[in-house]
Amino acid sequence: MKTTTSFVLTSYNIHKGMSPLNRQVKMQGIAKALEAAGADILCLQEVQGQNLKRNLQYNEYPDQSQHEWFGEYLQLQNSYGKNSEYENGHHGNAVLSRFPLDPKHNVNITVNKLEQRGVLHCEVQPIGWERPIVVLCAHLNLFERDRIKQYEAITNYICHEISDDQPLILAGDFNDWKKMSCDKLAHDLGMTEAFKHCHGKLMPTFPAKLPVLSLDRIYVRNLKVKDAWVHTGKPWSTLSDHLPISAELALL
Repeated sequence: MKTTTSFVLTSYNIHKGMSPLNRQVKMQGIAKALEAAGADILCLQEVQGQNLKRNLQYNEYPDQSQHEWFGEYLQLQNSYGKNSEYENGHHGNAVLSRFPLDPKHNVNITVNKLEQRGVLHCEVQPIGWERPIVVLCAHLNLFERDRIKQYEAITNYICHEISDDQPLILAGDFNDWKKMSCDKLAHDLGMTEAFKHCHGKLMPTFPAKLPVLSLDRIYVRNLKVKDAWVHTGKPWSTLSDHLPISAELALL
C-alpha cells in the first residue's frame, strides 16, 4: 500500500444532527456533505449516542448511535465518548477515520453540572507511518472561567499521557469566542493552531448562516500544516449551527 504523505482532518460540531433551530433532522444532508468533503479523519462534537424522544418524534432520526450511522454511511472506523447523559439519552464526541483507529480514553473535563464536557482520545495509524497520531477531540464550556480550568486539565493530561515527540492533534469546539486558547493552552503545550499558521488569524465558524465568532480549533504538534480552511456557504450554512473546519496535515 502507498504510504500516506498527507491527510485531511475535519472538525465539526454537528448539533446532534439537527438544523440550527432544531426544527429539522439534517443527518442525510450532513452525511452527504461530509462524503463530498472527503476528509480522512473526522472530529465531531455534539454527537447523539441516543435520543429516544427524537426517535419517536422524527421518522428520519436514526435508531442507532450517530457515530455508528456516520461510520457506516462514510465507511469510516469510529469511536465515541459519552459526555452528557439525561433521561432520554446521551451525547458526546466522536472520532471517525479512514485509517486504522484505536480508541484509548474519554477524558472527563467537566467543571460544573450544567455542562458535561469531555476530550475523546484516539490513536490513528496512517499507512506507512512509524508511529500513530494521537487525536484528541474536544468540546469546551461556554464561559471563559470554566475554560481556563479545562485548558489546565487538557494540558496536564497531554503532559502526563502523551510523549513530547508523538504526532498530536487537538481539535474541536472550544467555544473560545475570546480567542484565549491559543495563548493559554497551545503556547504551554508547544502546539500550532492551523488557521493562525496558514492565515495569521482565526476564522469565524458560528453561527453558520452568518459566522462572526471563531469557536472551533485545530491544534497540532509534530505535524506540518499545509493548508486550513472553513467550509462556507450551502449546504453547510443550513446543516448545523457551526461551520466545519479542515486542515491538510503531514509528518514533519
